[in-house]
Amino acid sequence: MAVKRDTVTFTTLNKEIKEGKYRSIYILQGEEPYYMERLQQLIIDTALTEDQRDFNLSIYYGNTANVRDVISSCRQYPAFSERKVVVVREAQLIPKQPGHKDDFDLFASYAEKPLPSTILVICHKGGALKSKPFTDALKAAKSGVVFDSNKVKEGRDLEGLIVNYANSLGCNIDTKATSMLADHIGTDIARLFSELDKLSILAEGQSVEQEAQGNKSITPLLIEQNIGISKDFNNFELEDALCKRNAEKAFRIVDYFERNPKNNPSVVSVAVLFSFFSNVLLAATARDKSIDNIMAIIGTRSQWRARKFLEATRTYNIQSLVNIIGYLRECDTRSKGIGSRQDQYALLKELIYKILHS
Repeated sequence: MAVKRDTVTFTTLNKEIKEGKYRSIYILQGEEPYYMERLQQLIIDTALTEDQRDFNLSIYYGNTANVRDVISSCRQYPAFSERKVVVVREAQLIPKQPGHKDDFDLFASYAEKPLPSTILVICHKGGALKSKPFTDALKAAKSGVVFDSNKVKEGRDLEGLIVNYANSLGCNIDTKATSMLADHIGTDIARLFSELDKLSILAEGQSVEQEAQGNKSITPLLIEQNIGISKDFNNFELEDALCKRNAEKAFRIVDYFERNPKNNPSVVSVAVLFSFFSNVLLAATARDKSIDNIMAIIGTRSQWRARKFLEATRTYNIQSLVNIIGYLRECDTRSKGIGSRQDQYALLKELIYKILHS
């Protein structure tokens, strides 16, 4: 039975494909090409051996593909293999044939009764495939799945993605480790997943007791040792220092950033702090300050994170938080050369001083 569209995620599809559970048709669509490229390659790698690909793998490219030829290939039985894989890449470039409103409509009849031994993968980049007859037939016959490959947003979406992907690899990952990866790598999904893949393998070298319990963990120390992000000098720790008005720790972290500018650009620190103090302001102005309500307002699944925002509201009152948001906006503007020619880390130090004394 097909997974409901609103529950389909990269991690769920990635998991089921690795387990050899294939759909007859995959429509992979959206603005984030990485997910599409990885899923279609994973299907090829797991559904067919290298020897089987010579006869049972057909790859078409949108600018030269003819839909009728693709469908004809889908209806052919595999040779010396259990399955045949047909992939249409750059499907958004498929030219319309004379007399047809949309060539993708031709896939509707195939979707109603696809050949069980064929796996059809359509990669439609840049937006959604707009053939309603095709997608309606796909849904009615439960013959496939539509996956929306959306760009991930910074903040809670990115952090949630990191946690979910780590969990899909059989690893736990704590809030600090998640924040370190989000700050350092950002929304470069290809690099992010590659680093998590590597860390999940390295996590297997933990204690025998942890492995026996299935508790592999991606820790801040593991990240520091293998990716080069300091577990003590990062934006997560800077948040913590400011939350507690620990001036010594805050300026020590900024000094470290200044000595290691490649891995610690000030623009990232300003963005992280803007997000943090914006959420603290939301928590401070909330009537219901229960953990569950703060989690709902902020949009986080982490109770620990919600408690951190509430802790900061005991350090900074609402007026201070409003002032801090203003300081952050001012620093962002000046760091772009508007109204100031100061060094970026001099501006960051000035910002930290203003926050601590707000």
